[in-house]
Amino acid sequence: MVGDPGIEPGMSRLGGVTVRCRTLQHVAHWRRGIAKGAEGVKANARPGAGPRSAPCPGPFRAPFCAPHQGGPMAARKPDWVIEKERARRDAGRETIWLFGLHAVRDALENPRRQKLRLVVTRNALDRLGDAAVTSGLTPEVVDARAFDVPIDPGSVHQGAALEARPLDWGSLADVAVSGAGAPLVVLLDRVTDPHNVGAILRSAEVFGARAVIAPRHHSAPETGALAKAASGALERQPYLRVTNLAEAMAELRDMGFHLLGLDGEAPLTLAEGVAAAGPGRALGLVLGAEGPGLRERARATCDALVRIPSAGGFGSLNVSNAAAVALYAASRD
Repeated sequence: MVGDPGIEPGMSRLGGVTVRCRTLQHVAHWRRGIAKGAEGVKANARPGAGPRSAPCPGPFRAPFCAPHQGGPMAARKPDWVIEKERARRDAGRETIWLFGLHAVRDALENPRRQKLRLVVTRNALDRLGDAAVTSGLTPEVVDARAFDVPIDPGSVHQGAALEARPLDWGSLADVAVSGAGAPLVVLLDRVTDPHNVGAILRSAEVFGARAVIAPRHHSAPETGALAKAASGALERQPYLRVTNLAEAMAELRDMGFHLLGLDGEAPLTLAEGVAAAGPGRALGLVLGAEGPGLRERARATCDALVRIPSAGGFGSLNVSNAAAVALYAASRD
């Protein structure tokens, strides 16, 4: 056995007979390699140099020397963990440029917003007033003809632009269960137009919804165009982007939310769907992109599909108008 001083390396005693043991041969070979490696390191060490670890020995380094970079026991993170960590790092470095007097003023006055750089014309700085003075930033005053910031050249910036970090509203559970406002949320299935999403954020704030929720991909990201369309509502109305919308919907149902999906062909009207949910029930209004509407999985996760009745022959509203009508109907409950 290993450690028995009466047995030579590479040997084992079985029933009083000394026999060769293949496992112990490997161990003995490994130990001899470690000893030789250590001797080589000592012989080649420079005078005054600190101790160096011996290299892993010979062909048996992989099974017995886990720290060796080439060995099969070297730890390696799964790809999904690496990707998640990379996304977290990228999110930490991400910045956005907000523009327009309303969007910039509200962002400057928002203590939740991490502000980095303010670029303004002299006229815009005067109009921003105390919001710029108390922001903690030193404004970069530039000529209107040399307004050099990384936004679309056609953007109506009104001489004001702010570089900032995206807002962090916390988890879905925190906002949906204990957030400010009525137990009412809006879920957007692949609504990518920032002007529509900005308008929905304004309506959600007006009618007291707790959050607007969208998938992280295939949705309108937090940008200057969205902030300008929201006219300041982005700073006050939680806009959560989740990894998977259907899973977020299922999570909301577990929290007690009744989900109503808007579909122009649904048998129930919006008013009937709200009434069927019961008074005081937490509601989630699910809207799809114009044209394709709700995807199949989102439809299947809803508790009911409802339609906004139309008196005319053209019975279709764009998604931001439909959201405003649905929020009004739900907030009356």
